[in-house]
Amino acid sequence: MAVEHFTIEGDLAADSFLPWVVRHMHRLGLYGIPVRRADGRVEITLSGPAELIDAMEMGVSLGPIDVWVEAIGRRRLENGEAS
Repeated sequence: MAVEHFTIEGDLAADSFLPWVVRHMHRLGLYGIPVRRADGRVEITLSGPAELIDAMEMGVSLGPIDVWVEAIGRRRLENGEAS
């Protein structure tokens, strides 16, 4: 099982974004809690199969329609490393 920290940047202000992210995480069988930061970024520490974390990145980069994702930073976490 892989653990990665995502930092998502862009126009993410729509209230629908975090619930959308949670729905897609659950559909992929991933675990994590997205957090909206004061500067507008969204951060998530995801755990699950590496291939499904890759699929999550693709999904987040494409939708939903009321947000614009500029960049997704990823960092693999090692053995309980805090995000």
